[in-house]
Amino acid sequence: MPSSVMSTSMQGDGPPSPTVAPAVSAIGLRKSYGDKLVLGGIDLHVPAGSVFALLGPNGAGKTTAVKVLSTLVTADAGDLHVGGHDLATDPQAARAVIGVTGQFSAIDGLITGEENMLLMADLHHLSKEEGKRAAAELLARFGLVEAAKKPASTYSGGMKRRLDLAMTLVGSPRIIFLDEPTTGLDPRSRHTMWGIIRDLVTDGVTVFLTTQYLEEADELADRIAVLNDGTIAAEGTAEELKRMIPGGHVRLRFTDPAAYRSAAGALREITRDDEALSLSIPSDGSQRELRAVLDQLDAAGIEADELTVHTPDLDNVFFALTDSPTATAGADAPDQPEENAR
Repeated sequence: MPSSVMSTSMQGDGPPSPTVAPAVSAIGLRKSYGDKLVLGGIDLHVPAGSVFALLGPNGAGKTTAVKVLSTLVTADAGDLHVGGHDLATDPQAARAVIGVTGQFSAIDGLITGEENMLLMADLHHLSKEEGKRAAAELLARFGLVEAAKKPASTYSGGMKRRLDLAMTLVGSPRIIFLDEPTTGLDPRSRHTMWGIIRDLVTDGVTVFLTTQYLEEADELADRIAVLNDGTIAAEGTAEELKRMIPGGHVRLRFTDPAAYRSAAGALREITRDDEALSLSIPSDGSQRELRAVLDQLDAAGIEADELTVHTPDLDNVFFALTDSPTATAGADAPDQPEENAR
């Protein structure tokens, strides 16, 4: 699968309709630190108002990609546009439309949550009244009103990540880079953050995230790219990526040994489990292949007691597309001291 695909729709035999510019576009993005090549000419295209997830093992280059696209570091090469702005010629214009929540919190724990918000409003040159209004609205939106007057150092991990993201939103960015937004959070806090991210996209915000949780990418992302050794190994929707990997099958279970033996004789390419009275038939999980199995059973007058469809998950995709079967989908180790930007 190519690393990225851009299409132009056709209307009849007329000229192609205009293609909407992506919120984030990178063509041939390259970045090295000394002799170490981190990004080897990758292509990324993120549609506006979508969630794009970048997966890869530690050291794959995910954090470096975020740093480059959010203007924290300069690329060695590549045609890069964010929010329609060329990063090479007008990075300041790109900074005006983006927000960044890095791996490490930018919160000042010695002051309150509200004071952190007001400080961020000052940095965005909002008036005193505008800053107070934005802080109040965002603290309410993120469920932090009761804790607003308390020192941020007293916040739980989930509260700190919500405050971190709320601070990112003070400037009303249309594109947000989230570098491992839920790392270290408990399951409830992760699900809360997922809901917040979904709400942002509903409001038209574009989210570019890296994550160490494959489930997170599966839940949130409209498109996913798997980054390995500085190159894009595959890119597509979660379902498209899963279909690339073999191992899907339909499992039939029987309670009647006679029905089990009849099904084993009627079906092709099966794997038998005589002890469990179950049969596995290779399948890509599509409706067409499932119907074919059911038609064969109906034609033979056989009824299974249980039918389940098993498809590869993103874990399978990740292990198949990255170098090491023991690798984890965490963010790459920082290539330079980590920075935070808003």
